[in-house]
Amino acid sequence: MPLTPEQQAEIDALRAAPRQTLRTVSEGMEAHLYTPAPVLDHGFVRVVDYMGDDAAICQAARVSYGRGTKSVSNDTGLIRYLMRHWHSTPFEMCEVKFHVKLPVFVARQWIRHRTANVNEYSARYSILDREFYIPRAQDLAAQSTTNNQGRGDVLTGDEAERVLRILKDDAGRAYDHYEQMIGQEGQQGLARELARMNLPANIYTQWYWKVDLHNLFHFLRLRADAHAQYEIRVYAEAICAMVRDWVPAAYAAFEDYRLGGATLSAAALECIRRMLKGEEVTQETSGMSKGEWREFMGVIEG
Repeated sequence: MPLTPEQQAEIDALRAAPRQTLRTVSEGMEAHLYTPAPVLDHGFVRVVDYMGDDAAICQAARVSYGRGTKSVSNDTGLIRYLMRHWHSTPFEMCEVKFHVKLPVFVARQWIRHRTANVNEYSARYSILDREFYIPRAQDLAAQSTTNNQGRGDVLTGDEAERVLRILKDDAGRAYDHYEQMIGQEGQQGLARELARMNLPANIYTQWYWKVDLHNLFHFLRLRADAHAQYEIRVYAEAICAMVRDWVPAAYAAFEDYRLGGATLSAAALECIRRMLKGEEVTQETSGMSKGEWREFMGVIEG
């Protein structure tokens, strides 16, 4: 169940009573307000509130940098200048608050981005729902033999079925024991703060996550990347679709300079200069390690 009946009732009540406002409104983001975007099997992301738009970024930049930005004739050009030169504070003028439902193991990866305000559903006070993330068969993969943090070939046939059966059986059994430990209503069972320790990391939790646009872009640069873990990447991709509509000029610059761009070291730039002059450059003559050279060639060869 993506939304509880209580959450849906709250959303319906808010949508039924729109209010006039004098604050800046982003028409693109207004379309996303309160509407959950489904993610994984039981998860979602929805916008609860936001502040600012592309114009707010420019307003802040022109106050901060004054005459230094007068050569930039339009907002889009200014935003691209700010993104290109790694200015951060103008993008901090925009904020957004999300309501996210996600598996606990994804939440523990997500929370490493510490530049946000978070309030999570408490299993000390409330009982967690019987909802677990069970991957699709096509998302089951073996451990990569070349990357300790990555996946290898997709599991198929009997092996995939065996893994799915273990995941479903273990999750169900753990939740059965959780219910038994906390007891029925009116019974004195184990404290919820203790009973929760037996639940698996694929059970769903929820939180409110408020972040400014600068730090959100940092999160998206890492988590919307093709090398990010699939289960967090799909959340980042859902957020990207919302941010694209919220601040289209800023998102276009972010997509160009961060998602689609690359940062090169001084050694890598020198190699490119030598290559442009017609010199044959190899890893041995580049001044780079094998790992650096491999990543460099991945950038220039595409």
